[in-house]
Amino acid sequence: MITVADVEDAQRKWGDGIVRIAAAHRTGGNYTEIATEHVEHLYAYNQSEVLFKPTMASVDQFRPTFESALSYFVAANGVCQEDTGFAIKGWTSVRFENSGFIINETNALAMGNYFFTGEDGNETKVEYTFGYILDEASDLRIVLHHSSLPASS
Repeated sequence: MITVADVEDAQRKWGDGIVRIAAAHRTGGNYTEIATEHVEHLYAYNQSEVLFKPTMASVDQFRPTFESALSYFVAANGVCQEDTGFAIKGWTSVRFENSGFIINETNALAMGNYFFTGEDGNETKVEYTFGYILDEASDLRIVLHHSSLPASS
């Protein structure tokens, strides 16, 4: 059975991965390799359809393939011309505030806000919904990722 702790662990891994990608970009490391591993290990592209709607995508709004997801994170493969590399924006931390969960034996949903801290210490608030399934090793993999900036008043 999937637990809330399992989902929170998957969220921590996702946030830590974004920070690792940004740090490698900042220090001249191989950020594309780190991003490739991030998508390979956390998303279910190799076992299921993945519904991915990134925050900062307006032309290629949906990212149904591994290559289009990688493009969103690091803009290194030229798949989606609008991409500027969300994960290479200098994020120094990511934290999740969950609004709620729906969990059963083989899948889970989580919704809430996540906050990205920039190099200047300012946070960017983003709304998210993530859906997870278990892979063959009983690790959670993302099959649904929708995020958007909050509506302005």
